[in-house]
Amino acid sequence: MIKKHLSFSLALALFLVAIINCSSKAKAPQTIPAPPPSASKTQPAQKPTEIKPPRTTPTEAQLPKLSDLEAAKPKAGEEETEETSISEKETSALFEAALSAYQESQAAWEKGDFDSCLSCLDETYRSILKIKLPSDSPLLQEKNDLRHLVAQRIQEIYATRLVTAGDNHKTIPLVENSYVKREIESFQTGERKYFEETYRISGLYRGMILEELKKAGVPEELSWLPLIESWFRTRALSRARALGMWQFISSTGYRFGLKRDRWVDERMDPLKSTQAAIKYLTELHGFFGEWTTALAAYNCGEMNVQNVIRTQHIDYLDNFWDLYARLPVETARYVPRLIAALLIINNPEKYGFNLPAPEQPLSFETVSINHPFKLSALSTAMDLEPNMLAFYNPELRQDATPEYEYQLKVPPGYREKVTELVASMPRWIPPEYLYNFHYVKSGETLGLIAARYRTSVATLMHRNNMRTTLIRPGQRIKIIGAAKSSEGAAPKGNQTPSQVQGQAAAPAYAPGEKVTYTVKEGEYLYMLAQNFKTTIEEIKKDNNLAGDGLVPGQKLVIRAGGADAAAVYKVTDGDTLLSIAQKFGMGLNTLLALNNLSPDSKIFAGQELRVQAKK
Repeated sequence: MIKKHLSFSLALALFLVAIINCSSKAKAPQTIPAPPPSASKTQPAQKPTEIKPPRTTPTEAQLPKLSDLEAAKPKAGEEETEETSISEKETSALFEAALSAYQESQAAWEKGDFDSCLSCLDETYRSILKIKLPSDSPLLQEKNDLRHLVAQRIQEIYATRLVTAGDNHKTIPLVENSYVKREIESFQTGERKYFEETYRISGLYRGMILEELKKAGVPEELSWLPLIESWFRTRALSRARALGMWQFISSTGYRFGLKRDRWVDERMDPLKSTQAAIKYLTELHGFFGEWTTALAAYNCGEMNVQNVIRTQHIDYLDNFWDLYARLPVETARYVPRLIAALLIINNPEKYGFNLPAPEQPLSFETVSINHPFKLSALSTAMDLEPNMLAFYNPELRQDATPEYEYQLKVPPGYREKVTELVASMPRWIPPEYLYNFHYVKSGETLGLIAARYRTSVATLMHRNNMRTTLIRPGQRIKIIGAAKSSEGAAPKGNQTPSQVQGQAAAPAYAPGEKVTYTVKEGEYLYMLAQNFKTTIEEIKKDNNLAGDGLVPGQKLVIRAGGADAAAVYKVTDGDTLLSIAQKFGMGLNTLLALNNLSPDSKIFAGQELRVQAKK
């Protein structure tokens, strides 16, 4: 078989080209010289850092033309004659020679030796011309694929040689058409607040992004892409589960080297996700030859864009604005939104903006950490805001350092203090997600099962990857937070949710007794504070909790109180939510949570509010 002689990288390259419309003309890059098409998507090829000038510079007329390559295609209805037909053995030898020459051209390209690359491509093409195949040969597609690769590489070499040092055209075309004007209007009206706030936040990261873009030699305008992707939020999460400032889904993150485990998700790491995004964008530019189509592919995937291009009725209608109407709605808006943002940023007065001053670039020091502890506990010990270290280290999934060595980012000037404090920090044990399995009995519904285990139908469906609420007898359903043994067994089927709640709400602990408690599904701090006759603030203090959220399976150390911690306060004239919280030594957020209020809620004299009684 011919294929067994292919290198892994070339086989992948052939496969990628086979997916697109191999019979259509290859596009000449319209902007900067693109790196060679990635042979493997997990290891994209990089443009040589230093390109030696060729000994001789061929003119355009000296280079093989695409028309010459197209001429070699079998004509419709053309039949092979005895004179042109060759044996299977000779065909195999010619294929091997062509593939070997192409591999040598690939090596020369990567070294920046364009003369040798062209020579090898000539040899590849000569071998291709000698291969005569019948119209029904299974090798015909491989021959066409290889011809397409040769044509594409020649175009890339020609485009690269036309670019000289000092050229200033490595930009994204800023076309102000009706689609772009529509997005400008959106930024001017409903999205104005977000736009201005994001422009201010961008200062934290854009300097770093610009530095990485310059290293890669790609347009600096791409530094504003996170504004469109995530509003420059490092922990932004989309409906499609795309995460981080550059909105990577998990599979694409893995593809470009972003680590993800129990502790860390590097899609939220500003620097590493930026480097991965640049690799991806550079690869896409190599595929499509111009930036607008590459950006569309970044949004919806290269295969989706390739499919639109392949199904065009006229093969030269393959730039972004020709594809616009046939792309998914979100992708169709994606590029005009970026162009609109660039136009506003370049000339804010023209579009009625008075943009705020950007934040200063985020600077930090690093400290090597090798054991887990909560970031909020260290922030408190350093006299910083509880979420300060989480802000500096957004890639930490549990707002805690991992159990392996990790370079913790801290504010400038705090390295020595952190080094001293780390040794005394208590080791944090992440929650263990307890679960059990429920086997569906005849007559049971998902709602009944959810009520039995004090959870919701939506949670059961999510935990079990269910697309419908329909269940069948004997089906196994995973219950998160249910006990695995008879001790603390699940409630009986004939108990109502209120009875179940009553059982869970009546632990008998001696005043002052210290208990290690495992959080169950549906429990929250206010409930635990009532059950143990203590306060929310005491529980948070004893467990170094920065927020009010709990996770099923999370272990808490709780000291039982001696009196009911719950109380009711009647609002009087002159009271505010903040003054009431301060009167009872509570956090404002805790008071709001206890009463289902928001910071904007109005209160009135005589209104009764739940508060925490002073101990």
